[in-house]
Amino acid sequence: MSAPRGPALFGHAAATPGAGNPAARFAHVDVWVFDLDNTLYPPHSDLWPKIDDRMTVFMCHMFGLDGLSTRALQKYYYQRHGTTLRGLIDDYGLDPHAFLDFVHDIDRSNIAPDLPLAAAIAALPGRRLILTNGSRDHALRTCERLGFAELFEDVFDIVAANLLPKPHAEAYELFFERHGVDPARAAMFEDISRNLLAPHQRGMVTTLVVPLEGASDHRDPWETARERPAHVDFVTDDLAGFLGTLSPPGGAE
Repeated sequence: MSAPRGPALFGHAAATPGAGNPAARFAHVDVWVFDLDNTLYPPHSDLWPKIDDRMTVFMCHMFGLDGLSTRALQKYYYQRHGTTLRGLIDDYGLDPHAFLDFVHDIDRSNIAPDLPLAAAIAALPGRRLILTNGSRDHALRTCERLGFAELFEDVFDIVAANLLPKPHAEAYELFFERHGVDPARAAMFEDISRNLLAPHQRGMVTTLVVPLEGASDHRDPWETARERPAHVDFVTDDLAGFLGTLSPPGGAE
């Protein structure tokens, strides 16, 4: 296995050796798949901390533990199982709907429409889908605030994945089957490197979305590594700008 490479960002994106020119590398793509949290909105937003805090509160009530102990358990499940929810289901048979409804019941009023990103997504040729470990309702509400309400064909959420989160390969297989996606003609945009391994193995073009250098980032350290392993084709700290280099003149047909 080759050693991880630093991102060495240039312009809007950096490519792994052999990835080639971005526009040429994406020329065959007709299905564009996006993660939601910390991808379609930046990690310095207050949205993810609100969700994260709601998970802690839920588990405090569930276990009767103090906040510090609960937080440690929450993060253990997240890193080990892909999501905190998956760990609670596996170990305690938790009702997923009660958890999802609670943790996503947040104030989104601080999210402003992202007009440049909306325009860049709208210009992409082909189908556009969201693949998230969160809930469908959370994705729809968040996209509404971002100005993306009409841009995506559908949302494939954790419930649609039979509660199997990314990075489990089965979650992606269920997504491909449900939406009739040929991964060899698709691209995936995601903020966590390990969630791009299975897409890469199935032939998707993969892009890791990272925050601007020096920007605040509320995620855990293991999520924020900027190294670029071989399964990541491109790294960008400007998703709107990067997508703008991939669209044909005149936008989507």
